[in-house]
Amino acid sequence: MQNLITDVEGLLVGQSQDSRVKTGVTVLTAEAPFTAAVHVMGGAPGTRETDLLAPDKTVQKVDALVLSGGSAFGLDAAGGVADALRAEGRGYRAGPVRVPIVPAAILFDLVNGGDKDWDENPYKALGQAAYAARGTAFEIGSHGAGTGAMTAGLKGGLGSASVRLPTGHVVAALVAVNALGTATVGAGRQFWAAPWEQGNEFGGLGLPDRFPDPHHPVTKAELMGIARGNTTIGIIATDADIDQAQVTRLATAAHDGYARALVPSHTPADGDLIFGAATGAKPLTGEFDMLALCHAASVVMTRAIARGVHAATPAEGDPFPCWSQL
Repeated sequence: MQNLITDVEGLLVGQSQDSRVKTGVTVLTAEAPFTAAVHVMGGAPGTRETDLLAPDKTVQKVDALVLSGGSAFGLDAAGGVADALRAEGRGYRAGPVRVPIVPAAILFDLVNGGDKDWDENPYKALGQAAYAARGTAFEIGSHGAGTGAMTAGLKGGLGSASVRLPTGHVVAALVAVNALGTATVGAGRQFWAAPWEQGNEFGGLGLPDRFPDPHHPVTKAELMGIARGNTTIGIIATDADIDQAQVTRLATAAHDGYARALVPSHTPADGDLIFGAATGAKPLTGEFDMLALCHAASVVMTRAIARGVHAATPAEGDPFPCWSQL
C-alpha cells in the first residue's frame, strides 16, 4: 500500500504539468474499462461527458477519467487522452469504429501567477503527455491537476490516500484541491482533517485548542477579491464489484470528505465534483459491505485533501505560500 489511489489494483495514474503556465493534468485509467459514476455538489462545475455516467444511461464503463486545470480551456485535455486511447484501439465499439469514453472535470487556476497568454491551448498536449506517463507511482502536491491549485491563503495541490478494509476491499481517493475556503484552521498549521489523519501523513499536529468563528470562514473572496474561480475535483475508487448506481452512492458519500476537510465547501462559487470508479475485482460478501465502503470513501477523501495541501511546493509568483512555509 502506497497510500495512493493506485493501491486499487489495476488502476494507473499519469500526470503532466507546465511550470510556466502553472497548470497541469491528471489522468486515471486502467488496462480495461471500469465502472464509473459522478456526483456534483458545487454550484459552478466544468465537465465533459458527466451526463453519460448516470445509472440509466447506455454506457456503464469508461476508459479514463481526467482532472485538469485551466477552467473551460482544460476540457481539451480529455481530447488528448481520447486520441491516445483511440490510437491503442481502446473505446466503446460503435460499428466499425471505437470511441474512447473519457469524462473530465476542470478547476479554475487562471489567476495563480502563471503565464496564461498562450498562442495555442496547451491542454490537449498535456492530456496526451499525462496519459503517456501512466503508472502505479505518482507525485502528490504541486503536480498534475494540482500544479496551480490554491486555497484561501495557502497553495493547494493534488492529494491521494487509501485504506484496506477488514473485508479485503481497498478504497482510495485522488483529489485536486482548489477550494474557495481553507484546509487549515484559522491562520495555524493544523488541518480541519486532523481527526481522520493516519500517522503523520499531513504533519501529525492534531487540532488547535481554539477555533475561529465558524460563521465567518476565510475565503478567496476576502483575500483576493475573487469569489468565483475555485473548485475541488476528485475521484473515489474501489476494487469492489459494485454497479453504477452503487458507484454513484460511493461518490456521493465521498463528498462528506470535502465537508470535513474544507471550510466552507460545496459553495455556489465552487464546482465541487467527485467521480466514482470501481474495477469489480472483489465481490461484496456481507450485508454491510456497501456501508463500510461508503464510510471509508468519506474518510480517505478527507485525508487526501489534507495531504494535497500539505505536500504543495513553492514556485515563483505564487499568490499564497505553501503549508511548508508557514
